Amino acid sequence: MELIELKANVRTERKKGPSRRLRVAGKIPAVLYGPGVDSLALSITTAELEKAIKNRGGSQVFLNLVIDGGDVGNKTAMIKDLQTHPVSRDILHADFYEIAMDRKIRAMVPVTVTGKSIGVENGGMLQIIRRELEVLCFPNQMPEEIQLDITDLDMGDSIHIEEVPATEGVEFPYDVNFTVLTILSPKKEEEVIEEEEEELEGAAETAEEETGEEE
Repeated sequence: MELIELKANVRTERKKGPSRRLRVAGKIPAVLYGPGVDSLALSITTAELEKAIKNRGGSQVFLNLVIDGGDVGNKTAMIKDLQTHPVSRDILHADFYEIAMDRKIRAMVPVTVTGKSIGVENGGMLQIIRRELEVLCFPNQMPEEIQLDITDLDMGDSIHIEEVPATEGVEFPYDVNFTVLTILSPKKEEEVIEEEEEELEGAAETAEEETGEEE
């Protein structure tokens, strides 16, 4: 597990005005929380956070937060959530979750595939239903990705969560055996398209009937 150092400052004001001033100064508000500890308001430099998460490919980022101000000291944490602007995608706020090496944590891990399935080679289409899966493990056991080999999958075949291989110490905390990915046949794809077209035609006919009644 790689720990990326990130400097942070204790923040005493939590209102909108100070948060705007932080962003103008190239910083963003953040909060650190965890089990059994009080939440701590922080501010961090936006550029340093962007550098920390750059090229991680969706993998979980673990941080050594070097906190200036108060007597908090350094904290080991993971990025729990990033709030971004809907248009510019600029980071507006960060949530950090304090972790301990002897305590299991939950995190979302990206799903990747290897190989080219028999079904795809014969004209089928790979459909990844879950692009991320939740795992439960100790921080030093956290996988960067969950790799699925689809080489032997034919059209109509699927991989369910109970079939996903897990590395030592990693659990998938799910009660339902849902589908993670599947290989669709061309016929199935056509049926989906036809159903969508029928729904659109039905909606158009209903709209015409309603318009005629109004006249």
